[in-house]
Amino acid sequence: MRRPACLALSLVLAWVVAAPARADQPLLADLSSHLVAITTGFTGTSVVLFGATDGAGDVIAVVRGPERDMVVRQKKPIAGIWINSRQVTFAAVPSYYAVFSSRPLDEIAPPSLQALHQIGIYDLHLDALGNDARRSPAELSLFRSALIAEQQRQGLYAASAGRIAFLGDRLFRATIDFPANVPTGTYLVEIFLIRNRSVVSGQTAPLVVSQTGIDAEVNEFAQKQTLLYGIVAVAGAAMAGWLASLPFRNA
Repeated sequence: MRRPACLALSLVLAWVVAAPARADQPLLADLSSHLVAITTGFTGTSVVLFGATDGAGDVIAVVRGPERDMVVRQKKPIAGIWINSRQVTFAAVPSYYAVFSSRPLDEIAPPSLQALHQIGIYDLHLDALGNDARRSPAELSLFRSALIAEQQRQGLYAASAGRIAFLGDRLFRATIDFPANVPTGTYLVEIFLIRNRSVVSGQTAPLVVSQTGIDAEVNEFAQKQTLLYGIVAVAGAAMAGWLASLPFRNA
């Protein structure tokens, strides 16, 4: 068993021992880490979600990345050149999205419950901004599907629900995978305890994805000193080009 899994199991067992003092909480859940540090050479990572319930039931977890406005463009060929013909801007789109469940979603929760808590990519509330909202429902659906497909292509939206495994009747765990291109910001992990197709308890755990080290310093400099960063970048590129040409000067 990997170290994060061992740590998660140990913490869950500690919670179970302390259960009499927390009997009013049907659901207890946490993450093996609340920080994903992106450094040079970052290739992705995993975080373990673990927890315990006070009895039988199903568990659903929804992971959402920081929300951002996203533009979806449609291209078409004109005179042999592909150009943007139409576009739609969607507001407050999760930059990362994944769902985990202990059983198939439709066996656990009715469609109305999934829609209420935005459980599943097709229940996400993706609203068009401004005049884009006046487009026909069929056109908006086309752009919405294109947005989801692109996020899935980048590995930022899970195509299907991941698995929450129960260890016995009360302990559960799931592994949340983050790709190398995971966006930075504050993530929210929502955990629901489901009984009789209704939510009986819920909990939210925050997770921060952040650049650290020299990468973070360069990024901060680029954002706060845009003009100076541009000058330095151009000068650096010119210097690199000049140095690369030196071996050929006397050829």
